[in-house]
Amino acid sequence: MTRKLHDSIKELGFDSSLQKVAHSIPDARDRLTYVAQMTEQAASRVLNATDIARPVAEKIEADANGLGARWDKLYANQLTTEEFKALAGETRGFLKSAADSSRTVNAQLLEIMMAQDFQDLTGQVIKKVVEMARLLEVQLLEVLLEVAPEDVIQQEKDKVDSLLNGPVISSEGRDDVVTSQGQVDDLLESLGF
Repeated sequence: MTRKLHDSIKELGFDSSLQKVAHSIPDARDRLTYVAQMTEQAASRVLNATDIARPVAEKIEADANGLGARWDKLYANQLTTEEFKALAGETRGFLKSAADSSRTVNAQLLEIMMAQDFQDLTGQVIKKVVEMARLLEVQLLEVLLEVAPEDVIQQEKDKVDSLLNGPVISSEGRDDVVTSQGQVDDLLESLGF
């Protein structure tokens, strides 16, 4: 049966168009593999940047909370002069380190933003693969229409024409109305899907 179909397709002149289709499938697979790799790399970059920035941000928060609590004690007159001097020195050190920590966090946020550049590239690739799939569908439908018996083609055209009549209000006494998933599956199967 396969040989007969192949010979029929060759006789109809579809051999070259099917070769193009056959060559486009590996290309589509390669393109989708590229998209998957770029997406994975971007996800890794984002996770790595988050792993670097999060402890820095958590340290800033913890240090600020600790200093804030001690400054509250100062304003409540609960610190000695020596404790106040130590607090002032630690606060000064915190302010110096906060600038460095902020630069570190900002650099990682920039890395996260830059990791999103894959979307532009992969979006273009996905559009090409979708177009390839559309062309594949069109060419396969052309082949099916060429090799299908005329009566099957006419039946399918009649079914399509009947769809233009609008929705069926009552399906009683009609055999041209699809009313179950099984009938939908049968219709798709008869169309070669």
